[in-house]
Amino acid sequence: MTDPFDPITIDGVKIRNRFMRSATWDGTATDDGEVTDASVKVFEGLARGGVGLIVTGFAYVSEEGKAMMSQYGVSQDRHIKGLRRLVKAAHDYGAKIALQVVHAGIDVALLRRSDLIALAPSKLEGHPSPHRALTPAEIEEAVSDFGGAAARAKEAGFDAVQLHGAHGYLLSQFLSPLSNRRTDEWGGSPEGRRRFHVDVMRAVREAAGKDYPVWIKFGLQDGTDGGLPLNEGLAALQALANEGLSAAEISTGIGARSARVAKPGDEEHPYFREDSAEAKRAVDIPVMLVGGIRSLSMAADILNHGDADMISMCRPLIREPDLIARWQRGDTAPSKCISCLKCLATGVRGEPLECQEERQLREEAVGAEGSV
Repeated sequence: MTDPFDPITIDGVKIRNRFMRSATWDGTATDDGEVTDASVKVFEGLARGGVGLIVTGFAYVSEEGKAMMSQYGVSQDRHIKGLRRLVKAAHDYGAKIALQVVHAGIDVALLRRSDLIALAPSKLEGHPSPHRALTPAEIEEAVSDFGGAAARAKEAGFDAVQLHGAHGYLLSQFLSPLSNRRTDEWGGSPEGRRRFHVDVMRAVREAAGKDYPVWIKFGLQDGTDGGLPLNEGLAALQALANEGLSAAEISTGIGARSARVAKPGDEEHPYFREDSAEAKRAVDIPVMLVGGIRSLSMAADILNHGDADMISMCRPLIREPDLIARWQRGDTAPSKCISCLKCLATGVRGEPLECQEERQLREEAVGAEGSV
């Protein structure tokens, strides 16, 4: 039997328990990607709160790959100094930390720049964002940018780097037949569509070294008709494992397969559990599962059925950064998170990430004190 509080070692990285904070944009970086004091407080809170592994919010590998404002950057050497502060914040309280790196590709809508022409694998008619297809030279440059980002992550002291290969960003865009209509070597077949992934893995390995842990958040299949099917996602994951990928966090690609929003009283059902189980059977590397996990009992059930090696959470840790410590102290009530998604709406408004339910409770408490 696997206890969720059992440690696990991945690539020599000893993690104190099986819980990880999934990469979460927190809206605390400056608009040029620098870490702030508010950023450090977020990571100190998570590490003090007992989570074993923290994955940062996505950091852009190039200016062209930036997704939104107040997003961490790892595109230039000047970002390294601030990123070291996040590493220290995690390590000081016993957590391990990985830097997630991303190129947004076509998905740059939240930058709110009318002059921006996004870069994508293919030109897609009818897409709302102004964009154009990457040239072969620009693809090679993007590959190199991932390598440079991984080298900076290593220099900053991160325990690992995680590629963002999910949620419709550039890696997902190359893999999906919905967005990759190319007929050259980076498209035209499942093997061609996953070439970008393989090239990125090789560039990261060359830049950061063969022993540096390289993980991925991976959309194993798309949530839209005509998108990436499960068998092609599994084949891509196997190809990455053959190139030295050493852990995978299973999520979705293009399209919201987790669109059903849980309400209080709903039966708990992790969105991608079946996908994670398929990944476990397909590759001999640790697998993390994210999405819809709200209780310690569910975490234990997933681990003991062999459907994942680690439990990854986002929204529960926005509402309760100390959730893992609470569970370990013996208060095993499920997360207070009701999956309302109001926290993520703060990003659209350009505000730092915050649980709106907790914010309302605080404001009501202050109002009650003022009326006494």
